[in-house]
Amino acid sequence: MEIKGTIIFKGETKEYGSNGFTKREFAVKTEEQYPQEIGLELVKDKCELLDQYNLGDNITVSINLRGNSWTNPQGEVKYFNSLQGWRIERDGSVSSETPTHETDTNPLPF
Repeated sequence: MEIKGTIIFKGETKEYGSNGFTKREFAVKTEEQYPQEIGLELVKDKCELLDQYNLGDNITVSINLRGNSWTNPQGEVKYFNSLQGWRIERDGSVSSETPTHETDTNPLPF
């Protein structure tokens, strides 16, 4: 699955537990009739994928939908979902970086 949107939040990589598990959260805002703000996460060696992107960059994130359950002390089972990214690509159409323009060697006479 893929999600396309603009980066609106970029968290820091955090380590959990004593086994070195790392996670980094971020969010993108989709560009559709009813834009959605989608929270995503990167885990382990994928955390660094976000380093080369800035707030405002338009990206496509390849994701896996993950689910888990947890039983609370009262015996109720709770279900959780997460969207884990495994690849990020910059959308070539728009970016927060200044675009580079090639010099036209044959300009039109205006």
